[in-house]
Amino acid sequence: MGKHEGNRPVNTKRMGEPAGGTSAMLGDIVIPNNVEIYDRRNCVLSRPTCEQKMLDLAVERRQSLRARYYYGMIFLFMNLGAWFVRDYGQKLMPILQYVRSCGMEGLACTQTMGVLRVSLGCFIFFFLMFLISFNTRKLNEARNIWHSRWWALKSLLLIVSMATPLLIPSSFIHFYGEFARVGAGIFLVLQLISVIQFIAWWNNHWMPDGGTKQSCSLGLLLSTLSYIASLCGIAILAKMYSAGQSLNIFFITWTIILLIVMMVMSLHSKVNTGLLSSGIMGSYIVFLCWSAIRSEPAIQKSNVHQQANHHDWSTIFSFVIAICAIVMATFSTGIDSESFQFRKDDIREEDDVPYKYEFFHLVFSLGAMYFAMLFISWNLENTTTKWVIDVGWASTWVKIINEWLGATIYMWTLISPAVRRAKVMDEESAEVNNNHTGHSTSSPSRSSDMSEFRS
Repeated sequence: MGKHEGNRPVNTKRMGEPAGGTSAMLGDIVIPNNVEIYDRRNCVLSRPTCEQKMLDLAVERRQSLRARYYYGMIFLFMNLGAWFVRDYGQKLMPILQYVRSCGMEGLACTQTMGVLRVSLGCFIFFFLMFLISFNTRKLNEARNIWHSRWWALKSLLLIVSMATPLLIPSSFIHFYGEFARVGAGIFLVLQLISVIQFIAWWNNHWMPDGGTKQSCSLGLLLSTLSYIASLCGIAILAKMYSAGQSLNIFFITWTIILLIVMMVMSLHSKVNTGLLSSGIMGSYIVFLCWSAIRSEPAIQKSNVHQQANHHDWSTIFSFVIAICAIVMATFSTGIDSESFQFRKDDIREEDDVPYKYEFFHLVFSLGAMYFAMLFISWNLENTTTKWVIDVGWASTWVKIINEWLGATIYMWTLISPAVRRAKVMDEESAEVNNNHTGHSTSSPSRSSDMSEFRS
């Protein structure tokens, strides 16, 4: 056994070195019983103690990862609650009329105002979770236990959060609706950045520099399929929605221009990222264009397949898919905190939390504002039709601006490395020129000094 001076180790045997005693397996590492292990805080741990600590960390990590799905289920139930209050809130009027802030007949807690109250309650819950879990970094912190466990207390917090908006007057709820528009816009930007980062990862994974022929061939196949899907989408949009609709023709034409520009930029010699990322991004903006046109009001003749007043199975199915898409978009963005880190070279330790809790809850609080805007079609004044989500001119323009902004961010990610390289090269060349100028100016003085010395 190694000797110690105070609390600092001076000499110890290496892990895995036979020392005459029995040994145990900890993962893939053989740890003899008579060998001491040192963690990153330089504290001495025996083999059983270290093994127990690693098992405790593994349990905490699993509970932390499992907690994400519990929060996702809470968010899903909030979406369903907002839908029920909007479409069937009149069934609750006999109860809501006794709530002062809901008005005499309870109308201030149904339809649009009801959706905003549910959204506010969801926002309060997740924003409080954001404040409590802010800067949680280790699995052994008490706030990690609060995030991953103690569901009874958090259920009570959720009930209080959902009940609070019922006590707030309608004027403040209307103000929250205006604020929710901003929060929903921020959520869309975060979602765009997350999607673009995922596309970049996908491109690096399937089309690496000097990669194998199999990976490059698969990347080429995926890029080809992406461009085929984009072209087919453009053809369908032109056939179904461009007849006599100048605005739709403008949307489709601008989408085509963005596709061409992204393809040319990705193939430029100073960028040279290949066609996979631009193909996937092209398919995504075509989808956004289609979604924007489909969000136009039902009175538009181009939307021949959109019948907001006819509640058939296809309408209900589309509505359910839309709710699931909201939850999945919020969940996937919430767990993708690495896309928003300025420094990504930090070494992850065993006791670090598996994801950023504060970012996760912040995204869900913004997602609460986002689903409110979708259920009321970004309009605080009018009432939305049953079984309809995100339909209206406001929704159309939000999606079109989202498409243009996404294409702009993507193109900037293409050219920004080349711009930074050019800036670095200019700085280096300027430094070389300054050094050369300094040497040339010092040469005459040297020659004059030598001539004086010779004379």
